[in-house]
Amino acid sequence: MTFSESWWYLLIAIAFGVLGTTSMKLSHGLKKWKPSVCLILFYLISFAALTLALEGIDISIVYAIWSGIGTVFVAIIGYFVFEEKISVKKSLSLLLIVLGVFGIHLTNALQ
Repeated sequence: MTFSESWWYLLIAIAFGVLGTTSMKLSHGLKKWKPSVCLILFYLISFAALTLALEGIDISIVYAIWSGIGTVFVAIIGYFVFEEKISVKKSLSLLLIVLGVFGIHLTNALQ
C-alpha cells in the first residue's frame, strides 16, 4: 500500500467515525434501532479503514488525527445539527486539539 492510499483510508476512517458518533447521539441510548444499526456499521467501516491506514502511517499519527479531527467535526455537527452551545473555552480547547495534532504530525515529519 502506498503512503497516499493510507491517508485516503484515514480520511475514510474519520468520516465514518464522525458518522458513527452522530448516529450514537441519534440512537437516544440505543433506543432507536435505525441509528443504532448505523452506529455499528459506521464504526466497523471506520475501524477497518483505520486498520488499513496503519499499514502506511505511524499509529501515533493515525490515532491523533482520527480522534482530533473527528472531535472537531463532531463539535461542529453538535453546534449546527443538535444546537449545542460552543463557548469560548470549548473553542479554545478544540483549537488546542488541532494544534496538538499538527504538532505530532510535524514532529514525526521532521525526524
